[in-house]
Amino acid sequence: MTFRKYIVALISVVAASSCSDDATELSVMNNVDTSGIIINADITGIQYQSITLKFVNLSSNEVTEADYFGSFDLVGGIYDVEVTAVASINTLNYTFFGKTSSVVITNAKPQFAVSVYARNVSSPDFVIEEIFFTGTLYPTGSQYNGDNYIKIFNNTDHTLYADGLGIVESKFTSTQKYDYTPDIRQDTMAVQALYVIPGGGTDYPVEPGKSLIICDIGIDHKVTNANSFDLSMADFEWYDVSTVASVTDIDGEGVSNLDKWYCYTASIFSFHNRGFKSYAIVRIPSEVSKQQYLNDFYYSYTYGVVTDYGVLQHSNYAYKMPNAWIVDGVNCSVESNRTWDILPANIDAGWTHCGEVDGDKNRYFKSVRRKLLTTIDGRRVLQDTNNSSDDFNTECIPSLIEEQHTAINAQGDCAQTITIDGVTKVDD
Repeated sequence: MTFRKYIVALISVVAASSCSDDATELSVMNNVDTSGIIINADITGIQYQSITLKFVNLSSNEVTEADYFGSFDLVGGIYDVEVTAVASINTLNYTFFGKTSSVVITNAKPQFAVSVYARNVSSPDFVIEEIFFTGTLYPTGSQYNGDNYIKIFNNTDHTLYADGLGIVESKFTSTQKYDYTPDIRQDTMAVQALYVIPGGGTDYPVEPGKSLIICDIGIDHKVTNANSFDLSMADFEWYDVSTVASVTDIDGEGVSNLDKWYCYTASIFSFHNRGFKSYAIVRIPSEVSKQQYLNDFYYSYTYGVVTDYGVLQHSNYAYKMPNAWIVDGVNCSVESNRTWDILPANIDAGWTHCGEVDGDKNRYFKSVRRKLLTTIDGRRVLQDTNNSSDDFNTECIPSLIEEQHTAINAQGDCAQTITIDGVTKVDD
């Protein structure tokens, strides 16, 4: 069901209720029956010790937490529903987590399913430290393109090698939700761009607590936009050979190019500057070649769009990225338009943002930055709970702008303070 269908359904119920003298009371459902809420685990043979439901009302932001096995009341509306479960498997206890978005609840026996997954207990690895997708502005106030970047951080206590690590952007947006057929979303990410760090396995070591900078165009952008900053020191850039004569890319001298496996555009790729996409770093198995990936992981799908003239069927395509290959992922959106989280909850149970509404003029010169958890013998350890709502500081001054003391707005005011994570000052 599309989000628009959800809205239509809810409006219909509200309209029907308004004809009753008890309309206000009907909006509150007492003693909600959870028998129609189906919890699907990715492991069989488990016994639940507890299941906690968290209902987040998308209209009021009111949060209701409830015991799945207990009794509770709930106001009718559209909800994001989070499930946290503790279960035992062969005498061992596991914590499971799941989430579903935009669920319409209009009676005391809601009917929906939530897939839950064991919390990721794998050893520390690379994480996404920062995403700068909003871009900067010229002094005239017009938008500048080309200075996007993402920082990849070694969150372990030993050297990691970035060879073969891929960067992907989701095909779907967080502001539009459809019933995609076939539906692969629980175990596979649909991607529209995949760029891979080259190397033979040990060519690109990253020391503990250190980062890689991967950017759009690896040049000193201050030359063309006084309000931008220098990316000529980046580790990698994604470079596109455009087939559109009017739009060409710049190959930054001295910055290594990523290996382009696939991108949807015939011109040049850049991050979605309003922040409607999800991003991930992936590690494709060494035995899967580029050509094999392009041959075997093609994804063709259909979906219906509700219009005033009925449901119109559409088709499109992307490439599949198995969740098992995802090292770290981040959902991005804006609160006013968000309808769902693209990545499943075991990859990212939350989302982060720059800007409150679509087209927010205040989003420029801002990035999302992962929070500092602690320091160990001077080495930073960043927070990673697989929940971007908790793990990221939002609408931060980008780290490179802080370090280079460049512009933080179109007026050219310069950054004065350097922070570790957008909030924690270096001196602190």
